[in-house]
Amino acid sequence: MTDTDTPVSGRQESTVEDVDDAQSVVSRVVDNVEQVIVGHHSEIEHILTALLGRGHILLEDVPGVGKTMLARAVSRSFDGSFKRVQFTPDLLPSDVTGVNVYNQQTETFEFRPGPVFANVVLGDEINRAPPKTQSALLEAMEEDQVTVDGETHSLPRPFTVIATQNTVERDRTYELPMAELDRFMKKLQLGYPGRDEETEMLDRMVGHHPIDELKSVATLDDLRRARETAANVTVEESVRAYVTRLSQFTRRHAELGVSPRGGLAVLRAAQGRAILEGRDYVIPDDVQTEAEVVFPHRIRTSTDETTPRAVVENALESVRVE
Repeated sequence: MTDTDTPVSGRQESTVEDVDDAQSVVSRVVDNVEQVIVGHHSEIEHILTALLGRGHILLEDVPGVGKTMLARAVSRSFDGSFKRVQFTPDLLPSDVTGVNVYNQQTETFEFRPGPVFANVVLGDEINRAPPKTQSALLEAMEEDQVTVDGETHSLPRPFTVIATQNTVERDRTYELPMAELDRFMKKLQLGYPGRDEETEMLDRMVGHHPIDELKSVATLDDLRRARETAANVTVEESVRAYVTRLSQFTRRHAELGVSPRGGLAVLRAAQGRAILEGRDYVIPDDVQTEAEVVFPHRIRTSTDETTPRAVVENALESVRVE
């Protein structure tokens, strides 16, 4: 079974057994990740619903709050391949996608795949690389393939990018272009832990790091089946129309509003949210929960007085569910 671009309305209905199985996979992974990550239950759930919706995740925050560790913990919870790319100013696109190398024995060029060829790819501090290198991920994130010297190579499936970027040292980083931001289903901030959570974290980390003991609790086949179940979660026409009205509201009240890709992303994330709640159908509450992290990074406002998050909040308050 492979991932396909199944319409959000679903080709076939998910059975109760399918939903229960998918929910069990998600629950096991959440519990597993929380052996390492303290105090970010909501963010972990958001990453899992993005995985179910075949989306990519951008983690943005100050250094040292656990962005990279969260990505590693999620990837270790599955038995698939994991690669890490440390983005730096001198990183080249071929360092990400791979390169053709001439074999003198066969007198032919052979493709040597780059680190993007993995089930989960961690792009660490992605905004430290120049736009030319960042753009190496555009085709991969949208089409699950890369093209090198005119030849197209398919990526492993499932394929997910989890990227991190810090919010300090703006003079030493590059802003992610909108074309790339729009390919991330969600943008999440972790924030500093609370006092009790930080104390518990220090207690866990003072000896051996728990990430070293973390084992996989789900297979790639488990994830593929769960994704297929999520893709077949029912999305009624009224819910699809609600998402359209939310998207159009952002376009009317911002310089740049949510794209059609963003509307599709929130529906797919909502399907994952339904699985998390043990349902085979999406409700408006799923859309509202997911819109808070799917929409803001796709919006640009013309003044500092109105933030993208405020536009989304106004949309959720003003647009009626019909």
